Amino acid sequence: MPMMDILRDCWKLLLVLFLGNVVMALEVPLDLPQPPTITHQSPKDYIVDPRENIIIHCEAKGKPHPRFSWTRNGIHFDIDKEPKVTMKGHSGTLTIDISGGEKVEAYEGVYQCTARNEHGTAVSNNIVIRQSRSPLWSKERIKPIIVQQGVSLVLQCRPPAGLPPPIIFWMDNNFQRLPQSQRVSQGLNGDLYFSNVMTEDSRSDYICYARFPHTQTIQQKQPITVHVLNMDAINETMAAYFNDTDLFGDAPAEERSPSFLVPTGSTSSKLVLRGQVLELECIADGLPTPELSWSKISGELPTKRAFYLNFQKTLRIVNVSEADAGEYRCKAKNRLGSVHHTIRVTVKAAPYWIDAPRNLVLAPLEMGVLTCRAGGNPKPIISWSINGDPIENAPPDSSRKVEDDTIIFTDVQTGSSAVYQCNASNEYGYLLSNVFVNVLAEPPRVLTPLNKVYQVIMNKPALLDCASFGSPLPVVTWYKNSRTGVLVGDPFVFYENGTLEIPVAQASNNGKYTCVATNTFGISENHVYLEVKEPTRILKQPEYKVVQRNRDVVFECKVKHDPSLVPTTTWLKDDGELPDHERFIVNPDSLTIIKVTENDEGTYTCITNTTLDQDSASAQLTVVEAPPTPAVIYEQPDAPTDLELTDHGARSVQLTWTPGDEHNSPIKKFLIQYEDALHDRGTWHNLTEVPGTKTTAHLKLSPYVHYSFRVMALNDVGYSLPSQPSHQYKTNPAAPDENPSEVNGTGTEHNNLVISWKPLTSLQSNAPGLQYKVMWRQKDVDKDWTSVTVANVSKFVVAGTPTFVPYEIKVQALNKYGHGPKPAVVVGYSGEDLPVAAPEKVRVVVQNSTLAEVYWEPVPPNTLRGKLKGYKVYYWKERNLHKHNGHGHSHPMEQQTLNFTGNRSHGKLPGLHPYSLYMVNIRVYNGRGEGPPSNNHQFETPEGVPGRPAYLKVTESNLDSLTLEWGPPHEKNGRLTGYTLQYQSVNNTNEFSQLEEVSVPANETSITLHNLKYSTRYKFYFSAKTHRGSGPRITEEFATIMDAAMASRQVDIATQGWFIGLMCAIALLILVLLIVCFIKRNKGGKYPVKEKEDAHADPEIQPMKDDDITFGEYSDNEDHKPLKGSRTPSSGTVKRDESDDSLVDYGEGGDGQFNEDGSFIGQYSGKTERDTVQGHESSEAPSPINAMNSFV
Repeated sequence: MPMMDILRDCWKLLLVLFLGNVVMALEVPLDLPQPPTITHQSPKDYIVDPRENIIIHCEAKGKPHPRFSWTRNGIHFDIDKEPKVTMKGHSGTLTIDISGGEKVEAYEGVYQCTARNEHGTAVSNNIVIRQSRSPLWSKERIKPIIVQQGVSLVLQCRPPAGLPPPIIFWMDNNFQRLPQSQRVSQGLNGDLYFSNVMTEDSRSDYICYARFPHTQTIQQKQPITVHVLNMDAINETMAAYFNDTDLFGDAPAEERSPSFLVPTGSTSSKLVLRGQVLELECIADGLPTPELSWSKISGELPTKRAFYLNFQKTLRIVNVSEADAGEYRCKAKNRLGSVHHTIRVTVKAAPYWIDAPRNLVLAPLEMGVLTCRAGGNPKPIISWSINGDPIENAPPDSSRKVEDDTIIFTDVQTGSSAVYQCNASNEYGYLLSNVFVNVLAEPPRVLTPLNKVYQVIMNKPALLDCASFGSPLPVVTWYKNSRTGVLVGDPFVFYENGTLEIPVAQASNNGKYTCVATNTFGISENHVYLEVKEPTRILKQPEYKVVQRNRDVVFECKVKHDPSLVPTTTWLKDDGELPDHERFIVNPDSLTIIKVTENDEGTYTCITNTTLDQDSASAQLTVVEAPPTPAVIYEQPDAPTDLELTDHGARSVQLTWTPGDEHNSPIKKFLIQYEDALHDRGTWHNLTEVPGTKTTAHLKLSPYVHYSFRVMALNDVGYSLPSQPSHQYKTNPAAPDENPSEVNGTGTEHNNLVISWKPLTSLQSNAPGLQYKVMWRQKDVDKDWTSVTVANVSKFVVAGTPTFVPYEIKVQALNKYGHGPKPAVVVGYSGEDLPVAAPEKVRVVVQNSTLAEVYWEPVPPNTLRGKLKGYKVYYWKERNLHKHNGHGHSHPMEQQTLNFTGNRSHGKLPGLHPYSLYMVNIRVYNGRGEGPPSNNHQFETPEGVPGRPAYLKVTESNLDSLTLEWGPPHEKNGRLTGYTLQYQSVNNTNEFSQLEEVSVPANETSITLHNLKYSTRYKFYFSAKTHRGSGPRITEEFATIMDAAMASRQVDIATQGWFIGLMCAIALLILVLLIVCFIKRNKGGKYPVKEKEDAHADPEIQPMKDDDITFGEYSDNEDHKPLKGSRTPSSGTVKRDESDDSLVDYGEGGDGQFNEDGSFIGQYSGKTERDTVQGHESSEAPSPINAMNSFV
């Protein structure tokens, strides 16, 4: 073949591929001839509930509308001969009625739907109908299981096989899930595995439950009883029979290295299909309980798709790809050894589309290509059919050439339209695609509505649509105002679908635009109009106000807007609605608050909206107390009289009245109220207000109301009593004057749209028979409106919507007399679904030892599937960085969460622990919930100052030395570089000596201080330090012991003879006085002391008041003061100046009383610290009754 011919053929092929790709995206209007297209069908594997009718879906479109037929197990299924089977009108959907007790098994099989018209035949997938089954558990008698403590155990579930397989879980008799852990867990097969049993595992209610999803039935296995015996229990049991005290010894089950319960052997294999979920499981036996870990021998684990479940015993990889094939190793380890198992994973693939075929629309004599490229492992076999029959059996066609996965059409002719089926199959499944080749000679038509008006705000982008169809594909050209000049280049952007974009709209872009669609069969044009509007701006903003209570205040809000747009002004208080009170008066350019109160303080916001844009401004109101004024007496006015109705109109009437007496306070306004005897008899509503200088009001009325009017006058004192009602005035029914307000569209599920509105009141209905016409269409997708008429409701649910797409919504009121005005279009969104993407490129910048800043790349908008709410940052401390902690043995801290609202890409993490390893991941969330987490990212915090040392105590006390011992801080926050010890002596007058300081190396835990004074208190200040500095210090007081010689001299005084003689003389004198007093008392005489005792009871035996109970003052002052009331006990130490919460510290004396079991029985005391210092005068034992009262 000459080179020129080869190049020409290649050029033709490229041209065909280009045209095919462009034309295949077209939708053929349904009023044009076209072969059938299947639009909805049941899934290939269709498991049905035996309690419900079987519905097999098959929907198709085409022109003419298709006819439908079915095959079952490859044989024609004659629906007319099946009394229980019906086909839906204008549809191929089958309904099989089994409500009469028919067996579902009779209708199981493989079904296929065929849709045909004169232009071709389309077929559905093979739909396999199977009945859901939930068989009963076989009856069995399960003997109790008796095992020795420490051995492994497997409790088998073995549920009956169901369709689909049941979900397994273990519970107890109280329907509570059995706790699982690294030691005890449920395997993928449903069995319950114990790596080693403990005595607390003994119970009689291990129950396996199986839940069958389709029928929602739950069945249970017979309870399993497990007795775990330790060797002591076994010896006691056997001793009763053999009269022996120790048959088996008292050693528990020996510790052992791990071995695998599941799987068995050293290697195993696993087959998984591309796109499915791979689950690998290893469960180990061992004592202590082994820890499991996973690795991939032939590569790295896919971190974003790999998850560890069941306490690291299960590795799950989602959305498996061919790269996941290879060898995986699970390793079980305890302190006695380790064992590993290798699992060889093979990934196969059912067919999947690489380039799925698409519908092809060609003009006569045009060329085109159908491509059907599919991947799979093994490689799929591609087969073609035409109108449901193998293509090799079709009559020869010179315009069609089949080359493996491609069909090339050249010089197609009118009447050669057909439906082609591409089947890609291998041993793991198949794909079936119906595509049509539609040969049409069709002139262009513009699908965009004629004379559509586009309104945009100045400096915003403008998009003008020109959707068109024709065969061959039309070429779209744009003109402005007239067809004399074609629009090209800047500032215009042209899209392949015919849309024209003006990136920055200006007033000069206003006008008429014409789009012209042209092909070889004709020309079509459409006119659209662009209106560029001035932006809405608040010129006079509300200002900050300070107002006295009971005064009026006015906030201004003057707006500039485009004259053709109608602004709506809304006022908010503290971002909420204004209080529903007549003191708040909203005017077009202002907000007036009458007689402000303290509750009126806050932020007031003016929001001005048009249909295209909005603006807002806020101001603060502060209310202050008014200065005192002389009291003035006012009275309310008298009620108005002589009400009269004149100038009767269809929707208006004139009301006049005579004011009553003002009572020295001018009338400020009149309030006109009405009663509707037809709809709401007995209830008066506010209609309007007029200034106090007027006595006439022109009232605008609503249709279908029986009015009565009354008037009330208002002065500074208040409202008058209402006047007598006027004569009744009736208005005629009419169509509604308004439509429902607060129209809103939002989704409650991912596939619905809830349209809601505020219903009209009976007064607004204007006539009986009020209904609402609800209309909706998908924005920028649907051309026609879908509508439904409802009554007595305020919402309507549209089901089956795509996830989070915009809808245009309208709600129109109507009654027996006609429809309301043309409703406004509101844009709402269908329901949200969880986001599908995780933030990427996570990085952390550490600011200091307790603060870090995390950065991430926001997720793409098309993965949000909802309105972006923000990002959640999850972070937790894995461990600190001290070497002695090791790796893998520390327990991570509780996970913390920070929310960052809006489209954020960074945030701060406060309150971190210094010198620690942290993990962080990020999730995006919308109104439905959170998306998947990002990859865990780790970071380290630098060193900080250490915490307070754990303790400081004296281990040895001598005359001139003290040996101190301490514990390192619990929170080191870095590498300790040493300690600082400061100390000073304290004399009896609480004066301090000069402060001494000693530096101690970090590896020391004790120190001995020499050359101290004997019998002297010392106050110590002790702190640890790192490279970042010293941490908080701990303060204690200790004392050296007393000199032995001095102690002996003090004791010698009590042994001197003169001291003994003096004590005896005093004792004899007291005895004589007692005898004299006793004699006088027996003679009945009174003496002054007796009278005083009678007059004044002993204060020591008075009842204690609650106010008398006080506690000693707690002090944490560690500067230069010893503890209040501190004493030097014989041990040579004094109390520290921090509370140890000792029970003795709260008791009556220094010796607390304890039971034999160590429990405290001493009496709590209400004495102050001063009482303790002065001594314990009473040796009376504490009262148990008083001790109980202290807790009441």
